[in-house]
Amino acid sequence: MKLFKKEPEFYKTVFSLALPIALQSLITIGVNMLDTIMVGELGEKALSSTSLANSFISIYHIFCMGLGMGASVLVSRFWGMKTAHHDEENACLALKQTVCLMLRLTLSLASLFALITLIMPETLMRMYTDDREIIELGAVYFKWSIVTYFFLGSSLVTTIVLRSVGQVRLPLFVSIGAFFINLLANYAFIFGKLGMPRMEVAGAALGTLIARLFEAGMILGYLFIRDKKILFRLRDIFMKTGSLLGEYIRISIPVLISDGILAFGNNSVAMVIGHLGATFVAANAITSVTQQLSTVVIQGVSQAGAIVTGQTLGREGREKTMSQGWMFLGLGFALGTISALFILIASNPIINTYNVSLETKQIARQLMDSISLIIIFQASNSIMTKGVLRGGGDTKMLMVTDNIFLWVVSIPLGILAGFVFKWPAFWIYFCLKSDQVIKTVWCVFRLKSEKWIKKIRTGK
Repeated sequence: MKLFKKEPEFYKTVFSLALPIALQSLITIGVNMLDTIMVGELGEKALSSTSLANSFISIYHIFCMGLGMGASVLVSRFWGMKTAHHDEENACLALKQTVCLMLRLTLSLASLFALITLIMPETLMRMYTDDREIIELGAVYFKWSIVTYFFLGSSLVTTIVLRSVGQVRLPLFVSIGAFFINLLANYAFIFGKLGMPRMEVAGAALGTLIARLFEAGMILGYLFIRDKKILFRLRDIFMKTGSLLGEYIRISIPVLISDGILAFGNNSVAMVIGHLGATFVAANAITSVTQQLSTVVIQGVSQAGAIVTGQTLGREGREKTMSQGWMFLGLGFALGTISALFILIASNPIINTYNVSLETKQIARQLMDSISLIIIFQASNSIMTKGVLRGGGDTKMLMVTDNIFLWVVSIPLGILAGFVFKWPAFWIYFCLKSDQVIKTVWCVFRLKSEKWIKKIRTGK
């Protein structure tokens, strides 16, 4: 039960996985931040419209993360078995079957979201705001984002499973390329530079589409042609997967459902914020980028936690996995404290880079203060729930508890704070994120119980 141990090899393994993932996340956030700054030059209405439209697109993003991380639980365990030569033949088959099922589900999900966005873009925007101009601008953004779902989803889930077998550098290099492509395309199409038409909000969506197309082409091209670990090829998309389907559903689908319901829950939070006014929405758009910047390493360690936990269970068993679980919890507390300090130091310089009103800046500062407190708890439970406990196969329990805390505590408290008690922005945001505190306490008890370590079959 030691939170910190002198095990250099453990920390080396974790950060060799986590840092490339964190750098890739940092690049993605940099793209989002540049988008926000560029669109912000068009005014608060344009900034609010793209922010709220992306709140809906983030539902799809989180669903895909669920699919990818669910598959990662299986891939990490099977890869650990393969490298330790435990039932190697069936482990190799199960690896390919897992990727096949994941890609099929991702493409189906992309089709569903593309259809919804095509049919009712303005209806989607009305979920977040009553402002007619913001709704119209958001509908324009949606129009140019429809095809993006297919490229975003397929590259995202493939990146996650490649990381699970130790391939972390390629996705990082691809993200660097996508960053510069997005930057150039945004500059050209938002403002009408380099001989391109001035498209404003539509230009931001088109720039993202071009970058996602590049990203998907590189990542999927590697998987289908060059990968030597999973050995999945394009023709394998039609392979038989019946022998693994039951195990895939048992482990992966609860992750999808959990993250999906959480996505809707987080969008309910966005809806609460959206109805608090354009200034609150713009302030939240600014602070969300800062929060993402402060948690890139935490997200990297979370994903590394799922990979390392799965591989350790496949190779070395229960006792070693438990010891590592407590060390991951210690990492969570340490990284959360560092992130809180980063937010407190960086908040003013970041807020001042935006061309927004004084009222928006004041609200943003209150939100930053609230986030700096929440982030300590968020870091700890994120590494446990998205990392260690998920890596151990405890996906059903996580599906239940994650959403109970969000829907029973955070959202009702946030609604009361914002619309009934009319509390300051600091306390509204704290209430909307209060589930992070409760989940941290629950994670400690769940880790100690050892009930989170589940057996996984290869489906032979």
